[in-house]
Formats: sequence, C-alpha cells, structure tokens
Amino acid sequence: MEDDELLEPERCEFIHVHEDVVEQVKGNMPDDETLYDLADLFRIFADSTRIKILYVLFESEMCVCDIAQLLGMTQSAISHQLRALKQSKLVKYRREGKTVFYSLADSHVRTILDQGMEHVGE
Repeated sequence: MEDDELLEPERCEFIHVHEDVVEQVKGNMPDDETLYDLADLFRIFADSTRIKILYVLFESEMCVCDIAQLLGMTQSAISHQLRALKQSKLVKYRREGKTVFYSLADSHVRTILDQGMEHVGE
C-alpha cells in the first residue's frame, strides 16, 4: 500500500439521503441568529469565575463586596464578570441605598446550572 492511499478517506459506494428526515430537521432548525445567540450564552458559562458567581447567587442575593470576599477576588474583578452576566440576562440587580444587590435573573438560570451539574455528575 502506498502512502497516498493511506491519506485518502474512505468513500461510500452508495449515497442515500433520507430526504424526509433531512426536511423535517431542517424545518425545526432555529434560524442562524438564534443559534448564534445560544452559542454566545454558552460562551458565558465557559468561564469558571462566572460559574462561581452564579453558584454564589444560586444560594443567596449578594452585593459585590460580599461576593468578592467569599471568592477571594477583587471587587473590580467581580464587577467585570457581573457586567457580562447582566448583559447575558443571567443576573439581575436591585438598589438599596448605595448598595447594589445581585441575584439570578430567573428560574431558567437555576435550571441551566442544575442540568449542567447533573450532566457533569453522570
């Protein structure tokens, strides 16, 4: 066998496309913009600091100072990550005087975290 033969991929002799399946799936596919937004959402979860912050907020509403103390990070670093989480609509905030308290945006965020932990634990 020559080297060129090793590099060439195998080819099927017969190609049969299951048109009905392809059309059904194609009809159910979200548009590209929606899939881009979904990929962007999952990108937010790809940072362990943001995951830690989400888990902190899973347990309790907290201010930046408390989150920074708990995670052993600077307030600036926490604020930077909270900004990204707010932009992705994963956290919300409320003001009480000069203090801003953060919490998870809604039950969907809890579900995403729960499902992720369940998957990792399998």
